[in-house]
Amino acid sequence: MLTPKNNANQMRTRILVKIVEKFLNNRFEDADRIPLELRPKGEPFNRCCIYKDRAILKYRCMASMGFAPEDEKDELTSLKEYGQTALKRKTHADNKLSVITDACSACVKSRYMVTDACRGCFAQPCQVNCPKQAISIIDGRSHIDETKCIACGRCQEVCPYHAVIRVPIPCEEACPVGAISKDEFGKEHIDAKKCIFCGKCLHSCPFGAVVEMSQIVDVLKLLNDSDKKVVAMLAPAVIGQFPGTVNQLIGALKKIGFSDVVEVAVGADITTQNEAAEFVEKMANGEKLMTTSCCPAYYKAAEIHIPEIKPFVSHTEPPMYYTAELLKKEQPDCVAVFVGPCLAKRIEAERNPNVDYVLTFEEVGAMLVAGGVQVMDCEPEEFAKISCAQGRRFPISGGVAGAVASLVEGKADYKPVAINGLNKANIKLLQQYATKGCDYNMIEVMTCEGGCVAGPGCIALAKKAAIMVENYVKTGADLKEKQ
Repeated sequence: MLTPKNNANQMRTRILVKIVEKFLNNRFEDADRIPLELRPKGEPFNRCCIYKDRAILKYRCMASMGFAPEDEKDELTSLKEYGQTALKRKTHADNKLSVITDACSACVKSRYMVTDACRGCFAQPCQVNCPKQAISIIDGRSHIDETKCIACGRCQEVCPYHAVIRVPIPCEEACPVGAISKDEFGKEHIDAKKCIFCGKCLHSCPFGAVVEMSQIVDVLKLLNDSDKKVVAMLAPAVIGQFPGTVNQLIGALKKIGFSDVVEVAVGADITTQNEAAEFVEKMANGEKLMTTSCCPAYYKAAEIHIPEIKPFVSHTEPPMYYTAELLKKEQPDCVAVFVGPCLAKRIEAERNPNVDYVLTFEEVGAMLVAGGVQVMDCEPEEFAKISCAQGRRFPISGGVAGAVASLVEGKADYKPVAINGLNKANIKLLQQYATKGCDYNMIEVMTCEGGCVAGPGCIALAKKAAIMVENYVKTGADLKEKQ
């Protein structure tokens, strides 16, 4: 998910920092001041007035506390009350993506339109190539009849002046499975039965109307309970997300209350071994292909939207599963908190009794900022267990299939391909591979383009993070050689 920084995403981070600050300072006693602090008088406002800006900020704060805006029963319920309710709940917030209806701009239907760049040229390729004769020349300019247009895009492709543009609905455009659509009032809603929790709509909405229900308050409570031993499980995609070294980050996490930090790449090493064994067995049994992925969003997509590919999905558990299993065997009474780039991991955690909570890198970053902890100033500490090189490559596209390759060599014919990002076109491609066959027998599927380093919970640029992951893989290989 190569979304650049923007005000909507940066505001989400600022809200998370404020939530943590209000928890640490006085357990949300003055939480109602957050919208005022984020949108003070005298500053420019984005919507019709400063008061609507503040109302939307309240809903976004609710989501960061773990409450869905549409579940609000009384508009007069204060953020202080929501905070107190969050402190009292015994289980974590629901795993949910939601649309703040009042923040949704009700974007117009996706369409093609002709801009002022049109020169009314003699060639008129837009009109000639339109299969539905939807384009006519009016006052020397091309005009698209929306009642005839089928949105094929031929006019855009052939225009020599690039005068034809496509105006999308960003959230609907981003969703690979059609889980978000308009209601009768033109507002967007997410269908929970279709949603795969990939989080692409979250980052694509220019109005910040899409929110997730965070578990940050639930984890903060535990970190501030001296009787609880809370362990962070750091996903391999953490490399490059924070300033300083990963060892300094371990020190920083312990400074904010985590009792221990484990490397999920250790579980990735186990996944690699089991995945390779499963592949060799399937090929020996005459099966034509297998798909591999560590992404719960892909598994959910295969289950709901791509039934054709489901028989070929690997049964090997992802790294989080094996890491949590090892952790709970060694520390059965600990609270396991997975820290990663992905919202979908909360779906995976729901079916795994060994994983108690899931935080994103963005949420952990907010905790560090609010706690005044500078990673680069922290004393470096070591992981309890260190991964070999292969498990550390999992968060970049091609990393999983590449890790398996080294273990199947000489045991089975291995022809891998990487699906780099789950979108509408790649879903059709997977359906085609499943029904019509293909030249490959191992298909790696990454839901986010570029891999987990581009996940919706990341805070670093994906390309830069991918380079740093590769460097970290080399460090792991060097350590393995010395051992």
